[in-house]
Amino acid sequence: MSENKVKRIGVLTSGGDSPGMNTAIRAVVRAALDKNIEVIGIRRGYNGLIDGETVQLTSKSVSEVIARGGTFLYTARSPKFKTEEGVLEAVESCKKLGLEGVVVIGGDGSFRGASDLSKHGIPCVGIPGTIDNDISCSEYTIGFDTAVNTCVDCIDKIRDTMQSHDRCSIIEVMGRNAGYIALNAGIATGAMAILIPEVPVDIEEHVIVRMKAAMNSGRHHFIIVVAEGVGNIDALAEKIKAEVGIETKTTILGHVQRGGSPTATDRVWASRLGYEAVKLLSQGIGDRVVAVKNGEIVNYDIQDALKMKKSIDKEMYKMAYTISSAGLEKYGKK
Repeated sequence: MSENKVKRIGVLTSGGDSPGMNTAIRAVVRAALDKNIEVIGIRRGYNGLIDGETVQLTSKSVSEVIARGGTFLYTARSPKFKTEEGVLEAVESCKKLGLEGVVVIGGDGSFRGASDLSKHGIPCVGIPGTIDNDISCSEYTIGFDTAVNTCVDCIDKIRDTMQSHDRCSIIEVMGRNAGYIALNAGIATGAMAILIPEVPVDIEEHVIVRMKAAMNSGRHHFIIVVAEGVGNIDALAEKIKAEVGIETKTTILGHVQRGGSPTATDRVWASRLGYEAVKLLSQGIGDRVVAVKNGEIVNYDIQDALKMKKSIDKEMYKMAYTISSAGLEKYGKK
């Protein structure tokens, strides 16, 4: 009997794009071809699966994508696929295409779709891909490192102007309701304050009092990094200007964080996760998510993965607070 239980699989990207998705697609294609498995690229996520929008993927077709951001298969959100009718159409499309498995690169919503397909007889394996790093079953998600480095580069440039004009800059970064990007970018840029949804703080004590103490010590420019899930940064800017007396500007970094060539870290993890996904499908194993735990590749049942909880490192947050304000006490912090 052949080692492989499948001869043709599909691969799609779903939800928000993230740097490293193309690298993961490349790994899926190359790993599958090594096992004599054909790979069909499905364009525009589950919408493309329903509509039969596909392309044959070869070793050559993925030879130049490892350094490209975004996803050359495109991505889209599919309201229709959230219905039973849409799922059944997608299943029928898989059968017409002769797909015996599908690799789904995306987030929790994408994994729910993969589970629906698996329940209808189409084995699927999910790969965590989102810049937010908020997929509970995995310590790391494809695109996170690149997004953080993009933020660091932008914040460093903004700092030059803030320092030149003795200003405060509040910078909002992405992450939905998670503060992983903000925390890491804030630490890496020496932010005066980092505000994230997971750690509610008293703005007066956490920001205003500390800024006044810092100004008493002779410091006159500040960087504050805020996760988008925290709230209105313009209101915070007005409060700082009124109570601290320093000109305060706001910047929303926005979708620049999703683009760009993936870092080496993202390329390596994307390659490893893509390779593992094919290993599972080649054995006829589906309804799984490949993930990172303790620096190693693991896999979980999709439903179990979706039930998992993930919390931010509070000790890391405490460290960031400490090293940004140590020594200010004698200038009136307390």
